[in-house]
Amino acid sequence: METIDYDKLIQDALREVVKNSFKAILHNDHVMPGNHHFYLTFQTDRPDVLIPEYLRKQHPKEMTIVVQHQYWDLKVEDRFFEISLSFNNKRELLTIPYISLVNFMDPSVKFGLQFTPESPEKQYPSPVVDSQKPKESDKNNVVTLDAFRKK
Repeated sequence: METIDYDKLIQDALREVVKNSFKAILHNDHVMPGNHHFYLTFQTDRPDVLIPEYLRKQHPKEMTIVVQHQYWDLKVEDRFFEISLSFNNKRELLTIPYISLVNFMDPSVKFGLQFTPESPEKQYPSPVVDSQKPKESDKNNVVTLDAFRKK
């Protein structure tokens, strides 16, 4: 590392604000406190954003959702959140990585964050898939115990 990437550190810290805002809702029995409500804009052209295909077609680059009164199944994870919202009277589950966020606003307290969008190709690796695949560099690190065995 030649330099510290302060821009990335700041973006990561701002994304933590969003994550902790959702955690505050969970700790409040899944209810938005007071008059709080969130407007979140996120990139839809990323492979790690999981939304119904018809929503992706309607919003090929970005989409804004409102989290206020009618939301379900809120799940806050380290790298993403899941939430069910109603679209045309149909409940749909969205999986949104924090790295895909473009804007976060809470108009009730005049608070907003703007993120530097990441390239759609940049995504979080799947921890399940990645931990099971041997890395190319691991193939050259084989240690045999024959030298240590008594003969």
